[in-house]
This record gives sequence, C-alpha cells and structure tokens, in this order.
Amino acid sequence: MRVGLMVDSACDLPPEFIRKNDIFILPLTAIINGQTYVDDHDPATTAEFYDRGLLLKGHHAETEAFSAEAIQKLFLEKVVTAYDMAFCETVDRSRSEIFDNATLAMNQVMARYQPIREKAGRSGPFSMRVVDTGQVFAGQGLMAAHTLRLINQKLSKNALRHQVETFADNIYTCSIPRDLHYIRERARRRNVKSISAVSAFLGKTLNITPIVWGHGADGTAVAKTRSFDAAVEKVLDYAVRRVEAGLLTPYVSLSCGMSSAEIEQLPGLARLREACQRHKVELLLCQMGITSSIYLGPGSVCLALAAEDHGFED
Repeated sequence: MRVGLMVDSACDLPPEFIRKNDIFILPLTAIINGQTYVDDHDPATTAEFYDRGLLLKGHHAETEAFSAEAIQKLFLEKVVTAYDMAFCETVDRSRSEIFDNATLAMNQVMARYQPIREKAGRSGPFSMRVVDTGQVFAGQGLMAAHTLRLINQKLSKNALRHQVETFADNIYTCSIPRDLHYIRERARRRNVKSISAVSAFLGKTLNITPIVWGHGADGTAVAKTRSFDAAVEKVLDYAVRRVEAGLLTPYVSLSCGMSSAEIEQLPGLARLREACQRHKVELLLCQMGITSSIYLGPGSVCLALAAEDHGFED
C-alpha cells in the first residue's frame, strides 16, 4: 500500500526533508502589496522574499486558501494516480479555510476518482483523510514528520488513521513574535483582538518580548523577556530540557523568519544541536515559510516538540 502525505504551505519543514520524503505541498496564495504569489515552499522563492524584504511590517501581506475546486484538481492530478491512501494535514482550521476547502475537495474526489485512477494504470481502491492538525507552523511540521514515521511502520489503515489523528494532543509549541505591533496590526485587519494596543506599545517601547507556549494554536504567554535574544535562548533551553527528559517522537521542529546567517547566530542553538545529536533526535531547522512569516511577522521564531504533560519551566 503506497501512502502519501500532503501538507499546506503553513507547514514549516526543511526543503531537503520535504524532497527526501516526497511530501506534497498544498499551496496557499500570498498577497503582498496587492501582488499575488503562490507559496509552494520553493526555497529559492522563499529566500528571495527575505532578501527583498517583502515581508517587513511596512508591506501589506495576507494569505488566501486555495478554493475547493483548485484543490480537487490537484488531488485528482497528483494524488489519486500516485497513492493508494493519502493524508492531507492542514493548519489549525481557525487560522485558514484550507481545512474546509480540502474536505469539500476530498468528498468530490472520492466520488470521481475511479476512472482517473484506472486510466493511470493503478488498481484497487483509493482512500483519503483530511486532518485538522490543530497546529501552526513548526508544530505542523512536527506532525508531518511523525506521520511519516508512522507510515514507515506499515500499520493497518485504521491504526494509522487513529495514531495520526490523536498524536497532535502531545505537541507543544513555542512562538516568539519579533514585533508585537506587527501582530496587533494584522489581527486588527482580521478583526482579531488577541493583542491589545497597550501590549503592543509596551513591547515596542520597553523591548519586551513574550513567549507564547501551549498545545498547538492554543498558546498563552508564559514569560516576558527584555529582549528577543533572551526569549530565544529561554525557548531553546526549554527544548534542551525536554530532549534530555525524553520525547514522544525523535524530532524537534524549529522555524525562523530570518536569513540563514541570522539563524546560525541564535543564542542556545549550539546547545540544542548538541543535545539532539546526543539523544538521537533530528532537529528540523528551517527558514520560516512565507505563509508562516506573514502570520507571525518577519524575524519571529516557532519551535515544536512532542512530550508527556509538563510545564514550560519544568
């Protein structure tokens, strides 16, 4: 049974990991300064966006999910003819319409796939599952990596579906926005009052950087530091402690909305790399994708790992 994995472009993973594991990217549309781009995680395009400064807060940037019709076309052309079973994992449905559109597309595909599959010379039935991961960015990347691990264990269909759909409850995500004012302005345009004007003012004038931590997209501020570097070091030290305590899947996912040179200068990164190597954990380190950077703001950092119940300071 050939099992395929699709993720949307809010999922942050290293480009080489995506290529090596044949992960299919379901694109989102990025609209920046009125110009439309398709975010399909092409590393050259992503690097160009950072180099040109297109995601700086002065640029009006939004994202838009592919329509159900466009997704259906992709499923029929790229997925039905290549796999016997497929998972489509999406960003938390409260952040995008991609889950709803992909579900509608899947239902239409399941009613139409047989002649297309037969024409491609593939025998047997096809099955598919659209999964709301409840995750964002690095958390979604961690979910994808664990799903591939489960696929490689050759589980039965039912066991595979169950483990994929329940694992997200074990994922903890840390987000560090570089600029609270950027987050507030974007939330205001979307009528989401998640960060007040006072918080944004304090963050800008006093250089306060919050750490947002919790399960998936449902995080809360667990610490406020006096600098971005201090917040990053605190989060990476948290990851080191969790790696040393033992993880539920051997991955740590870390995405950063900055250049590769800036990523290498992050305080605490060397310690995290050393801990991961010592405990045989793969560090999925990558430049934050265009879609993720639009949500969190350029320069932001997102980390995810899966572990037993714990507190941020444990």
